Amino acid sequence: MSEKALLPCIHLAQGDIPPRVLVCGDPARAERISKRLTEARCLAQNREYWTYTGLYQGVPVAVVSHGVGSGGAAIAFESLWRAGARVIIRVGTCGGMQPEVTAGSIVVATAACREEGVTEKMVPLSYPAVADGEVVTALVNAARQRALPVHKGIILTQALFFPELLESTVKLYARAGVVAMENEAASLLVVSSLHGVKAGVILAVDAPAFELVGVEGYQQTAGRAEVAQAVEDEISVALDALIRVPLEDHI
Repeated sequence: MSEKALLPCIHLAQGDIPPRVLVCGDPARAERISKRLTEARCLAQNREYWTYTGLYQGVPVAVVSHGVGSGGAAIAFESLWRAGARVIIRVGTCGGMQPEVTAGSIVVATAACREEGVTEKMVPLSYPAVADGEVVTALVNAARQRALPVHKGIILTQALFFPELLESTVKLYARAGVVAMENEAASLLVVSSLHGVKAGVILAVDAPAFELVGVEGYQQTAGRAEVAQAVEDEISVALDALIRVPLEDHI
């Protein structure tokens, strides 16, 4: 890690990381992913932000955790851009919102609905949260090369995790064809678009979304072998895609 001035929270400085970065919510998962790298080392561990670097198939990459929720995650994404990230892929879990998007499925996001309550403070809601086309293509192609089926479509990023007295918009978005719900992707896509970073999202479905089945129904599917396998598969796909996305635009 550099001795230059550190960015808040994430404890990295400009130039500390390579331009290709894989992000996930759970610090323990980031550590686990780092074991797939050669010459892996830990750069920083502060709060929920754990950073590792290494080589994947000879290409320098970083793996960084961002915690749960878009507020803290947005700090990570902004800081990663400032530290040198130019391609970022998020791996995580989500709740399925369509009948065919079941536990153990993999979803590649093309865009995200901005219901996370953070990016509206950065730029008007009419500004879309869109995944970079080259990243989406790289993810889909990498999944195809591994013979892994994926659902591709719009996802919902919501601030709420547990539903309470007020009904959320999950059922409305489900009727509109949104495929899955999670808590951080929209902030990644907006922050990345604002700074010219190529970003994308791949998710493993661990259950139907809370509002479609209730909290108890969601918890009943957690920990299934197919979900654990989907998480491992999405990480493999994301790493494959990460090193294939060109750092510069090609027309």
